[in-house]
Amino acid sequence: MRAERACAAGLPPCMRAPMSTNPPRLRPDIAPAARPDAVNAGRRPDQPSIGMVSLGCPKALVDSERILTRLRAEGYGISPDYAGADAVIVNTCGFLDSAKAESLEAIGEALKENGKVIVTGCLGAEPEFILRRHPRILAVTGPHQYEQVLDAVHAAVPPAPDPFVDLLPATGVRLTPRHYSYLKVSEGCNHKCRFCIIPDMRGRLVSRPASAVLREAERLAEAGVRELLVISQDTSAYGLDLKHARHAWKGREIRSHITDLARELGRLGVWVRLHYVYPYPHVRELIPLMADPESGVLPYLDIPFQHAHPETLKRMARPAAAAKVLDEIAAWRAQCPDLALRSTFIVGFPGETEAEFQTLLDWLEAAQLDRVGCFKYEDVAGARSNALPDHVPEEVKQERWERFMARAQEISAARLAARVGKRLEVIVDEIDEDGIATCRTMADAPEIDGNLFIDENAGGLSVGDIVTVEVEEAGDYDLWGRRL
Repeated sequence: MRAERACAAGLPPCMRAPMSTNPPRLRPDIAPAARPDAVNAGRRPDQPSIGMVSLGCPKALVDSERILTRLRAEGYGISPDYAGADAVIVNTCGFLDSAKAESLEAIGEALKENGKVIVTGCLGAEPEFILRRHPRILAVTGPHQYEQVLDAVHAAVPPAPDPFVDLLPATGVRLTPRHYSYLKVSEGCNHKCRFCIIPDMRGRLVSRPASAVLREAERLAEAGVRELLVISQDTSAYGLDLKHARHAWKGREIRSHITDLARELGRLGVWVRLHYVYPYPHVRELIPLMADPESGVLPYLDIPFQHAHPETLKRMARPAAAAKVLDEIAAWRAQCPDLALRSTFIVGFPGETEAEFQTLLDWLEAAQLDRVGCFKYEDVAGARSNALPDHVPEEVKQERWERFMARAQEISAARLAARVGKRLEVIVDEIDEDGIATCRTMADAPEIDGNLFIDENAGGLSVGDIVTVEVEEAGDYDLWGRRL
């Protein structure tokens, strides 16, 4: 899909920068696609090589990076295609039944194209389910079971390292572009939402010590990363399992707490973007950091609200205080007017009435969220919500989803229109052959939010540059601007 934008000289509308294809429609369980150019495809003649298919969320993408890093350290090459691989690892997703189906399809394709397949990831927690469909798989391991994956690779393709040739980058193998990286701070989740089986697959919250997170972040910054995307299943709960223990860092002690961690990450001179933040009271402590342009912590919160009606939230087994959340949002914005809020919602949850759905629409209008994603409820094998009464017919789910997205689009368009004439800092993600620069503002995470396009005077820009622009035009999800 392309956007029609009037040419500057008053000519008829012409085709200019590509517009985002409605970012809020993206499912929240899907990470950006692994970049082929991010994998070192070089391979010496006698080097064993492994391919990787990475499905699921950004947390799974980080798991894939860690597995590939370990393999590279042992002398394996990383193949960008099936034909060049001695075996293929498929990192699966089990978030929704549709995601499970996609994982099974990807496994089948890898078996057909390569034949030697090792399965890991969330769906790997159900090995019988996978093996019934694909009995020829070499091995199945669960999520973040790195050692078992390596054992399976060793059995299928013995390593043949050459320490004089096989050099591993200091940052390890990364599947994202060089200028941004995901930074996973914890595994697992202590919530018991009825629609989610992630805690069953990935376990309870297990946080990394602050010093370990900061060491990884520092290496990434030294390697040229300009933006760190902090992820976990529940980022605001980071360090709770450690009782917010203090850890030594550069002659000081840093508490394993999201506020302290965000402050320290911002001191690395990079953009710090927080994802999957639940609105606990201590989130208020993050807002002053986001309001300070020198802190490095972006004024951006990704909060999975899921719904707004108290009865629906109760059936979901989630906190049911949507009215108080509106007060909290108002307080955040009073302190940090540039704060961008992104969230995801479920429509058609079992028992959702038309009145409950209308409450959600009214709440969305009151909240004025900047970026919104939505998906229709699906049963997931093992989820407690499956047994709830009064499941919503598919045609009703679809109709509500369309109404929700139409309202979200109107809000997005209005909020973006208010930015016309403002000066914003943007990070350059891509420059195409026509010289059009695809950028993101501080309010936009890669591939799930919108873009800002510089389609004039973009000469001299490079991917990863952070520059100031003046916004000239706005669409439903994207902006256009000129470089200052």
